[in-house]
Amino acid sequence: MHVVWALRSAAFILWLAVTVVPWALAVLVLSIFVRGAPVYWACAGWLKAAVWGARVICGVRYRIQGMDNVPTAADATSAVLLASKHQSTWETFAYPALMPHPLAYVFKRELLYIPFFGWAMARMDMIHIDRSKRTEAWNKVAAQGKRLFAQGVWVIMFPEGTRIERGQRGTYKTGASRLAIDAGVPIVPIAATSARCWPRKSFLLRPGVVDISIGKPIASAGRKPDELMREVETWIEAEMQRLDPEAYPQAVAAVGAVQV
Repeated sequence: MHVVWALRSAAFILWLAVTVVPWALAVLVLSIFVRGAPVYWACAGWLKAAVWGARVICGVRYRIQGMDNVPTAADATSAVLLASKHQSTWETFAYPALMPHPLAYVFKRELLYIPFFGWAMARMDMIHIDRSKRTEAWNKVAAQGKRLFAQGVWVIMFPEGTRIERGQRGTYKTGASRLAIDAGVPIVPIAATSARCWPRKSFLLRPGVVDISIGKPIASAGRKPDELMREVETWIEAEMQRLDPEAYPQAVAAVGAVQV
């Protein structure tokens, strides 16, 4: 079985490599003439192809619930901050492919140096930061985040800061809640069980279903960053246990004991 998974995963990685080069070159050419939404959706097209490839080649499917908790594509002026659980590369590909509105990731600038993939990312209006300069990085996030929100763009952040092992909880940092409060936008929490199919720091994909659950917007007005982030964390982690109970056996056992 592992041999089959390895062969299918290798075919998927080859699919990414073969498609990203012409797609990125096309984006670079397009960006000479236009910027903004056309370039974003051109890049999102490749991400859709990546998600499609994961499904067709590796059997990685997905289910979404709660999509009605985000503004529709027709509501171009409603900005929200998406705060998501981060378990693998899959959701970084999937969110721009699945959301009805342009997103702006906050990410480390080193990704821009990846040939073709990073070059295309650099042509989009996103927030790339130098993590070694924390104060400067935060000032950039705050300034660019407010500008993007004013344009109706949704900013997406991973509060744990990095990919987390399945069944584990990282440290939820307050950058997302600080930005939401400063900009006066709500936070939409998202739980995603992507490590079930694409584990952290692995290129071995397993067939299965990634569950994505989108929570109701949490208002930021009058809140403190720590308090707001704790509410986001509580919702996400409780939802992760509901969506992927086999990854949290101790939590499930504890709930069962209380019910008994």
